[in-house]
Order: sequence, then structure tokens, then C-alpha cells
Amino acid sequence: MRIASGRREDDFEINVISLIDVLLTLLMFFVMTTTFVQHSSMKVTLPEASATEDGSDRQALTILVDTEGRYFIDNNEVLNPSVDTLKEALVRVAGDDRSRAVVLRADAMTPHQAVVTAMDALGQLGFERLSLATTRPKAGAKP
Repeated sequence: MRIASGRREDDFEINVISLIDVLLTLLMFFVMTTTFVQHSSMKVTLPEASATEDGSDRQALTILVDTEGRYFIDNNEVLNPSVDTLKEALVRVAGDDRSRAVVLRADAMTPHQAVVTAMDALGQLGFERLSLATTRPKAGAKP
């Protein structure tokens, strides 16, 4: 006759729920602390200028104008190129902060009217800090 001992032979288990919690917490920490690099979704060939200012504001509102005269505010396209639609999009993105710096990145082949329309919309809304993005001329290029 076999006498049973007080121990039961259970299957060995590893409780992974606490490990999943720790991994999700670490994942959330890394996602929140990661620096996201803002890459422009549009390729724009900026006009050249010999004098450039290096003190760029990181919180600047970016308006991009492509070669066809389409507007992009912080990488979101403005569908209607009228001044009123552009003003509405600017108010939606910038809110009431009119002291915020604005960088106008227009392609070198953009029609002049598209750049003037963007500047007009900014002026009507009361933005005062406007910068036009340019690149330095290549060495050996004619001025």
C-alpha cells in the first residue's frame, strides 16, 4: 500500500502578468521621452540668400508653400488656397497666440502670389514675427 505524502505534484507555473505590466510601463516611458524629429513631408527647394539667421525658434509655426501654390500648416494641407480658409486654418493651429514665431518655407519656384497670400493672412491675423526660410548659396555660384 502506498502512503501519499502531504505534497501534491503541481505543474510548474511562471506568473507573467507582473512582467507584462513592467514591460508596458517601460514602453510607455520610452515613447513619452523620445524626441521626435520633425521631417518635412514635402520636398521644397528653398531660395538662396547669403545672410541667414541661426537663432531658430523651436516652437515656431511652419507654413510650407509648394511649387503649385498649395499650403501646408505644420504638415497638414489646407485644401482651399483662399485667404479666408488659410486664416481659419492658422487660427485652428495657433489659437490666440499671436506672438508665436512663424516660418514661411516657400519653394523657389512658388508663384509670388501664393507667398503674398500667406503673408497677407498672417498680417490680417496679427502675427508679427515672420521669417522666410532660405538656404545659403553653394560655393562658386554666381550671386
